[in-house]
Amino acid sequence: MSVRLSGIFTPNMVPLDPQGRIQERELRRYTNWLIEKGVHGLYPNGSTGEFLRFTPEERRQIIEIMADETRGRVPILAGAAEANARETILACERYHELGCRAVAIVSPFYYKLSPASVYAYFAEIAKNSPIDITLYNIPMFASPIDVPTVQRLADEFERVVAIKDSSGDLPHMIRLIAAVRPHRPDFSFLTGWDAALMPMILIGCDGGTNATSGVVPEITRKLYELTIAHRIDEARELQYRLVKLFDSMIYSIDFPEGFRAAVELRGFPMGEGRQPLSTGQKIDLETISKEIACLLAEHGFVNEPVGGCPVPRSAPQGTEVDSIVRQVVAELRRHGIGT
Repeated sequence: MSVRLSGIFTPNMVPLDPQGRIQERELRRYTNWLIEKGVHGLYPNGSTGEFLRFTPEERRQIIEIMADETRGRVPILAGAAEANARETILACERYHELGCRAVAIVSPFYYKLSPASVYAYFAEIAKNSPIDITLYNIPMFASPIDVPTVQRLADEFERVVAIKDSSGDLPHMIRLIAAVRPHRPDFSFLTGWDAALMPMILIGCDGGTNATSGVVPEITRKLYELTIAHRIDEARELQYRLVKLFDSMIYSIDFPEGFRAAVELRGFPMGEGRQPLSTGQKIDLETISKEIACLLAEHGFVNEPVGGCPVPRSAPQGTEVDSIVRQVVAELRRHGIGT
């Protein structure tokens, strides 16, 4: 039985030069920086890494560079999603040769398939893959992977060892864990939705593939560690802060341009993405970059932009709900309950 995947796996972006080619030197530097900042694993060729905007050869090149630079210091969960099962299996074979810990495979995209077809797709890959497989559920972009399908795949294929769910749907994750974990205690549950990292861990998730960890690995890792240590008040405060930063990067402009701008602010020239931006979007991105810089400056990661920043508001710790919860807990403890 393999060790369960756990912790924060960073879905890293890929630096590009002015001609749109992979900047190997910067990718190596960025890889080392993430490891030095304490992320538990790397997740290249994910959605944040814009895997669809690279050729199959480039996707393999990205993994080759990062596997060589990582040298086994942290596990690599390699995105292996290709346009069909045959090509995906070839990617699995190559990433196994490179020493990756596992692959993440998105459900078939473009065509919306039935649960039976989704099962058949993953079953074909699982029968032929030499490397462990993480199912990647991202229903906003691809055919959803429902609970019965995950349960069936986990029961029938030892190679299927985890699911990464980016829906942010807490009840769905609870149903997944309840259906699968009793029969597969080695099966891992990862969340791809940063705004729910703390509650997802509290209900039983093992960690996450979180885009914020590519920008502020210090915060995302600390949130994970505080939560698994059940230091709830500290973790909740950090979750509020992370949501503010996450929202600014994911909702302000087309994904993942906000994250690209943020990584630039941390000192890595990322270049322009392969999705062209309109003149208006480029202007908006300049404004958004300043807003993100102000949020990063609050944590001491960068200097404030020219012109300064608005006075930061504290995280919403003192909400009415929080106050009620604290009062109830205090009263229970006063009566000797739950201590």
